[in-house]
Amino acid sequence: MIRTLLIPGLDGSPAPHWQHWWAATDPTAKIVEQQSWSEPTPEAWLTEIAAVALIHPGSVLVGHSLGAIAIAKLLSSWPQINVAGALLVAPAEPSRCKRIASFGSVPKQPLDTTVIVAASRNDPWMKQEQARSLAESWEADFIDMGEAGHINVASGYGPWAEGKALRDLLWPLSGAAPSRFQRPNAGPARLEARP
Repeated sequence: MIRTLLIPGLDGSPAPHWQHWWAATDPTAKIVEQQSWSEPTPEAWLTEIAAVALIHPGSVLVGHSLGAIAIAKLLSSWPQINVAGALLVAPAEPSRCKRIASFGSVPKQPLDTTVIVAASRNDPWMKQEQARSLAESWEADFIDMGEAGHINVASGYGPWAEGKALRDLLWPLSGAAPSRFQRPNAGPARLEARP
């Protein structure tokens, strides 16, 4: 049974990207394929994500970079999609790249599911202040990843066990809502509960 839908960003997540590693090592995880990773169109990407989410209801969506923005757009425009939650890692600002500019503005309304945004202080694709502001708009939990670049292979992220732990926090336990948490700025790996 598929429980995690992985949504890569521009150019996909080939090995040794952490999303590729998750798909290769977790039989309950699946990468949502796109017709074009290098020339993305929002309508095609959202349709593919929605179709797979409908086939696997109750899954957690895990997006990286443009994949995180695609998930936010999907959840804001298709609220009927049944997902357990979303982990949005290193969201990318579409206006920073001509190839993804067609994704337009990033939605800024609350998303109707539990969402975690994990963003770096030195990500070249989106300033952390913008990612934190989006998390507030989406009513999402925010994880300060420290100086982690774009949280990709170039930043030293192959297998990313902490990311899997964040994903696991989105699973509902006994029908209860997932716990809400945030990483304190001082501790690089400690998670802390919050009301």
